[in-house]
Amino acid sequence: MSRTLLRGARVITMAPGRPDAERADILVDGDRIAMIGENLDAPEAETVDLTGRVIIPGLVNAHLHTWQTGLRAVGADWTLLEYLTHLHGSGVQHYRPDDMYVSNLAGALAQINCGTTTLGDWCHNSVTPEHADAAVDGLVQVGIRAVFLHGTPYRDPALPHPLAEIDRLLEGPAGDHDLLTLGMAVQGPQYSSSDIAVADLRAAAERGLVVSLHQSGGDLAPGWEAVRDAGLFGPRTNVVHGSDLPDRWIRTLVEAGVTFTSTPENELRQGHGTPLTGALLRHGAAPSLGTDVDTVVPGQILTAARIALAHQRGLDYTHDRQSAGAQARTPSITAKQALAWATAEGAKALGLADQVGRIEQGMQADLIAIDTRALNLWPAHNPVAAALHADIANIEAVMIAGRWRKRDHTLLHPDLDKVKDRLQESGERILRAMDSV
Repeated sequence: MSRTLLRGARVITMAPGRPDAERADILVDGDRIAMIGENLDAPEAETVDLTGRVIIPGLVNAHLHTWQTGLRAVGADWTLLEYLTHLHGSGVQHYRPDDMYVSNLAGALAQINCGTTTLGDWCHNSVTPEHADAAVDGLVQVGIRAVFLHGTPYRDPALPHPLAEIDRLLEGPAGDHDLLTLGMAVQGPQYSSSDIAVADLRAAAERGLVVSLHQSGGDLAPGWEAVRDAGLFGPRTNVVHGSDLPDRWIRTLVEAGVTFTSTPENELRQGHGTPLTGALLRHGAAPSLGTDVDTVVPGQILTAARIALAHQRGLDYTHDRQSAGAQARTPSITAKQALAWATAEGAKALGLADQVGRIEQGMQADLIAIDTRALNLWPAHNPVAAALHADIANIEAVMIAGRWRKRDHTLLHPDLDKVKDRLQESGERILRAMDSV
C-alpha cells in the first residue's frame, strides 16, 4: 500500500482535546491516517512539503441536489415557489439517465475542486432505476466519497417510498463501492400522510440507512407527531432546512439525536425561512451545511459556512443591542465552530462520523491543503480563519481515501473539456424542452 508523508503544514484536526491549529506532520498509509505528530520519520513514504499551507479535514457538503448541475444558475432569481414550479413542475420530466450521469459527474468534480471530499447527494429525481444507476455511476467515476440519498420526484402523499428500488440498489449499484453508501431521501412527515411517513422512516431504520427529509416553514403536518410517537426519530434521521420548526420540536428532535442540515445561502435567497443555526445552538446542537441547488446558488461549502456565521452573528448582535442597549463584548459564534459545521457536523449528519470529519489516527485520509501563501490569505496569522476564508483558488490539493484528486491547484480527472461539453449539451437540451412546454 502507498504511504505519503505530509510535512510542514499547520494542521487543524477538528479533534477534541487538540489545539485549534498545530505544527504537525501527517502520515497516510493506504486510505487511512496512520500517524500525526512533529518530525515524523517515514523514509519509505513519498514526502510532500506543504510549508505555507493549512491542512484541514475534507469538507462535507451534506445536502446537494447534484442532478441539477447542468442547469447551473438558471434560477438565480427564482423564489422557492418559482423553483418548484419551473424545475419540479416541468424540468424533471425532461431528464434522461445520461443527464443524471453527466450532472453528477460534473457536479462531484466541482465539489472536489472546492475542497469537498464527502457529498450528501439528495437525488430526488430518480424517476427510473436507470436514472438512479446513472446518477450513482457519475459519483463513482469521480471518486468522491458520497452518500447517495435516493429520492423520487414529488408524489402523492399517500404513496410510499419505492422500497424495492432501495433494496435493488443495496444489493447492486450502491452496495459494492468503498466510497459510496446508500441513504433514503424521503418526503417525510411534512409532505406525506402520517402512515406513509411512519412506514418510510421505519423502512430506513430496518435497513440501517440514513434517512433525510425536507421541512421548509409553515405549520407542521400531523406526520411529525406520528413519527415521534412511533419512536422513529434518531441519530440516523436528518432534517434539511428545518425553518420555522417550533422550539419545542427542535428540543424534542435534538434530544432524540436527530441531525440538521442548513443551506443558508439558498434559504435566505429563495425564502425557505430563517436558518435555524441559532435555535440549534441554544439547545446545545449545531448544524451541518449544504449548498442545496446549483440552479440557484454557488456550490461552495465554505461560502455557506461564512454566510451561516455572519447571519447568526448579525441576529445575535441585534438582539444584544435591543435587549441590553449596548454592543456585545464577545462574538456569539467562533470561526472554528463554523468550520466544524462544514466538517465534523457534516460527517455526523451523513452517518460517517467514525470515518471522516476529523484528522485522527485510523480515520479515512480525506484531507485538503489550503495554500495560505496566496495574497488573499497571507499572512495567515489565524489558521482557522484562513481556512474558513479560503476560496476555490486557495484549495491546492484534495485527498480522498489516501488518493489525490486535486494537486497543484488542478483537478486530476481526464477529459475535463469533454465533461464540460456534455454538461452544456445536456443543460441546453433540457432548457429547450422546458421552454417548449
